[in-house]
Amino acid sequence: MDDEGLALLDARVADCRACPRLVAWREEVARTKRAAFADWTYWGRPVPGFGPPDARLLVIGLAPAAHGGNRTGRMFTGDRSGDVLYQALYDVGLASQPTSERADDGLELYGVRITAPVHCAPPANKPTPGERDACRPWLVRELRLLRPTLRAVVVLGAFGWQAALPAFAEAGWAVPRPRPAFAHAARVPLDGLHLFGCYHVSQRNTFTGKLTPDMLRQVLRTAADSAGLPVRN
Repeated sequence: MDDEGLALLDARVADCRACPRLVAWREEVARTKRAAFADWTYWGRPVPGFGPPDARLLVIGLAPAAHGGNRTGRMFTGDRSGDVLYQALYDVGLASQPTSERADDGLELYGVRITAPVHCAPPANKPTPGERDACRPWLVRELRLLRPTLRAVVVLGAFGWQAALPAFAEAGWAVPRPRPAFAHAARVPLDGLHLFGCYHVSQRNTFTGKLTPDMLRQVLRTAADSAGLPVRN
C-alpha cells in the first residue's frame, strides 16, 4: 500500500493537459453545461481514480462522462452508467450506499478502487488510440502502486480491456501471448492476480439487456471472492 504515492498520483492526474482535443472538450462542456446542471460548477479536469489505496479489487472503465465525472470530479458519479455500477457494488457489499451523486456524498468503497484508461471526458465517449496511449502511464503508475494488495481486476468493455493489457505488461505482470480476447465473464490469470471481463455499464448495454444487473453482480461477486473480499449474496 502506498497511500501518499497514490494521493500524489491522483493530484498529478487532475492537472494533466497532455491531449489538446480532450482539454478543449472537457473545458467547453464545463463552460456550457447541461441545462439540468446549470447551477453546478463543473469539475472540468481529468478525473482521478476513486477508492482506498489498499484495494484488493480494481474496476477499470473507459473514460469519464461529459456530464458525469467531468461534472462531479469522481469516477462514474452523476450519470446513469454510474447508477448501475454503484447499485451493483452496494448490492454485493462493496459500497456503503447504492448511489453516487457527488464527490462529497459520503460514499465509501470497501476494498475496491475504480479507475479508467482515459481520465478526461472525450467527445462522443470515444477517445482516440493516441489519447489512450498518452494516458497509459497514469494507469501503469496506479497499477504499480496498487500491486502490493491488488488481487483481482474487473475491466468494463473491450476498449478498457485493450488498454489495460499493455498497461499490466508495462507495470510488470506477465500477460499471455497472444493477448486474450475480451469477452463477458472472461477470466485470465496473471501473476497473483485474476483479470475479469465484463460488458460496460453503458446505457446502450443496460437499456438493451445486453448487461443486466444480475450479470454485473455475478462478475463482481466472482472477482471479489477471488480477491478475498467478503460479499453479500
